[in-house]
Amino acid sequence: MSKRIMTVDDSASVRQMVSFTLRQAGYEVVEAVDGKDALRKLDGNPVHMVITDLNMPNLDGIGLIKGVRSTAAYKFIPIIMLTTESQESKKLEGKQAGATGWIVKPFKPEQLISVTKKVLG
Repeated sequence: MSKRIMTVDDSASVRQMVSFTLRQAGYEVVEAVDGKDALRKLDGNPVHMVITDLNMPNLDGIGLIKGVRSTAAYKFIPIIMLTTESQESKKLEGKQAGATGWIVKPFKPEQLISVTKKVLG
């Protein structure tokens, strides 16, 4: 069974690029447009990893991470931030909320696959 990954970004082009890259590597992908959409789609649906943007409308990446971490079924799944933000303060905020890792946009497809394989084992 292939691993299912949720990608969350308010930019359709970024979602498409992440989804395409992951599907090419054999992963199943669920897309969400923001944190609220992601939490709604996660509800009871198993995913093995979440890749999320930081700055989004309705519910940002930090809020999403906190929401995911507060749900027992998803408490320990890896969450990677994929964002243009690279300041240490933002990274620390993400880490404190429960982010597993951080990739700065623009990303290279092989970098995304490498991190995904490393995190999912």
